[in-house]
This record gives sequence, C-alpha cells and structure tokens, in this order.
Amino acid sequence: MSTPSNRWLNDIQWDEQGLVPVIAQDANTGEVLMFAWMNREALTLTAEKGEAVYWSRSRRKLWHKGEESGHFQKVLDIRVDCDKDVVLLKIEQVGGMACHTGRRSCFYFRHTAEGEWEAADPVIKDPKEIYK
Repeated sequence: MSTPSNRWLNDIQWDEQGLVPVIAQDANTGEVLMFAWMNREALTLTAEKGEAVYWSRSRRKLWHKGEESGHFQKVLDIRVDCDKDVVLLKIEQVGGMACHTGRRSCFYFRHTAEGEWEAADPVIKDPKEIYK
C-alpha cells in the first residue's frame, strides 16, 4: 500500500529494468551537465538527501555523485516530464564540474565540418587528480 510520502514514486514510468533516465541541469544557467539513470531507491535517496544519487548500470550499484571526486550535485528541484518517463534534476554543481573527464559538462564534444568530434570545452582538472 502506498503512503502519501512515496505515492509520487509510483507515478514514474520505470522501464523494464526498473530505471528512469535523468537529466542534471544547472539550476542557474540552464546548462545540461549530464545524463544518468535512477532506480526507485536512487530517486528516493536523492529526494531525502537533497543530493543526486544515481544507478550505475555498468557497476550495477548506487552511485552518490561526488562520493569519490567531491563534486556533489545539490538538488534544488526534481521534475518529471509530461509522460513521467524522464526526470529532470535542477542542481547546483559543487566543484564546478560534473564530468569524470574533468570538464564542467559531459556534453563537451561538438561536431566539426570535417565529420569528426572535437572537444569544445577545456579540462578543468586532470581526472588523475580527482579519482584515486
């Protein structure tokens, strides 16, 4: 039976693996910083902690963003799209970078006229200095 405190989770359209796609967006600038996945537990923890917790599909475990790097995401607002199958987090990115490559955003590539991907944004910090 659903309680009033968790009923909103039942409205999410979870996929066949029990996941929902999540977009992390800078609350001040509107810049999209990253895309990830959440399961029910990750979304519950995100709402409770006020910090982003994702589900790592490759590691098959919960991943508290910033637990290794210190680059936490303070969640200011949680939204869902009209079909309730995509979650949008309005966040404050602690440490200025969201990407494991040491860049502000995971969306740092741009397509060039020569048909190749070119890095458009600089590395803020060498990942070897971030992850031990």
